[in-house]
Amino acid sequence: MPRRHLSLRVQDVPAGRALRAGFARIRDELDLPGEFPVDVLAEAEAAAAAPTLPAYDVTDLPFLTIDPPGSMDLDQAMHLERRGAGFRVRYAIADVAAFVRPGGSIDAEAHRRVETLYSPDTRTPLHPPVLCEEAASLLPDQVRPAVLWTLDLDADGEQTAVDVRRALVRSRDRLDYAGVQDLMDAGKADERLQLLAEVGKLRMALEVERGGVSLPIPEQEVVEDGETFALEYRVTRPVESWNEQISLMTGMAAAGLMLRGEVGVLRTLPQAPNGALERLRRAARALGVDWPADTSYAEVVHGLDAANPRHAALLEEATSLLRGAGYTAFDGGVPAHVTHAAVAAEYAHATAPLRRLVDRYVSEVCLALCAGTEVPGWARSALPQLPAEMAAGDRRAHELERESVALMEAAVLHGREGQEFDAVAVELDEKRGGGTVQLVDPAVRASCEGRLPLGEAVRVRLVEADLARRSVRFALA
Repeated sequence: MPRRHLSLRVQDVPAGRALRAGFARIRDELDLPGEFPVDVLAEAEAAAAAPTLPAYDVTDLPFLTIDPPGSMDLDQAMHLERRGAGFRVRYAIADVAAFVRPGGSIDAEAHRRVETLYSPDTRTPLHPPVLCEEAASLLPDQVRPAVLWTLDLDADGEQTAVDVRRALVRSRDRLDYAGVQDLMDAGKADERLQLLAEVGKLRMALEVERGGVSLPIPEQEVVEDGETFALEYRVTRPVESWNEQISLMTGMAAAGLMLRGEVGVLRTLPQAPNGALERLRRAARALGVDWPADTSYAEVVHGLDAANPRHAALLEEATSLLRGAGYTAFDGGVPAHVTHAAVAAEYAHATAPLRRLVDRYVSEVCLALCAGTEVPGWARSALPQLPAEMAAGDRRAHELERESVALMEAAVLHGREGQEFDAVAVELDEKRGGGTVQLVDPAVRASCEGRLPLGEAVRVRLVEADLARRSVRFALA
């Protein structure tokens, strides 16, 4: 399931403090990690002062980063240039292994945490801040060790060659999505950004052609107005989709290397079960979203505008087609199932090692395969356990997301009990009756009592919006 981007914009007033306290309770209930142990912090300080640095130096290239404003854990920096009729994309990924000693305290703590966890009001990092926000982060004007992916593309954006090696890099420009989009819209973007747009659009076209889907889930932000809350949406900008395509392309290249080398770990997703697509079609009809009979799911999704509440509701429902994602490790031979249904290709997580455990191991495997050397023993021996570790981390992240969303939705709807809303019946509960509805606006999913006509538009009445229990409940109007 794709992660929702949840944020909080509330003042230091009783209602805002109560909501923040609710998020803190969720973290306590889920027993999320707190402060880093003393030995981990001490090892991180030492590692930050003396990382393992590579000899290959590309600090002369003007790399740039594009991240949300205020981000400090910068995993990726890029440089794009034309190469004949095609393109060369250099994608530098933070080299966490330059700082983390296998079997050491940081390594053990990372295996306990698995991934950075995001609450609407804070985050729980995978690595100590002295690493993930300072020494290992690809901050501007700093020489950093990186795993450098060099991807050559033809005029259509198809990959023609890949190289992976360790390198010293120096990012020149720290950009954010809004700023880059403003530059693009004003016609003031430099060649690197213009090439990002060109390559991004080509890769998006290839994604649609192969049947892949990148869901542009809008960021949900709870804003406070006195003693009430509202749910606002920040729609994904085009530059975010172009940036995502560079990461997806790198993950596909990593999967290709590992499959050819018959060792590694993939991110996999089975096809949606029978009936799921037809259920989504019914939801589209009920929401008034056009879905011509000769148009594919991928084409419809790529044409949705998340700023439209009905489209946002359909995007929310479309996430149900992406359940069942997991990790598949292999060493000798190729597993039977290797594809990711949403990517519509083989894919691996390779581009966020500051925030996700598995990416460090994917980097090590790909570095060795590309160099024609043995995969390091510490990385190879960890592969069999990684799928279970990542699955546990994903479950915890999804639990945090689910409970946070429930609290946000209860806060937004609290005080509106008795009001009626337009919705779509998206799921039935055969045992207890009733089921789940997706509101048109705000894009909230919640349980609903009554005989629901699956996939059809319904009018529902809010029965309960309880912040303490994080419960939202409707009944047919």
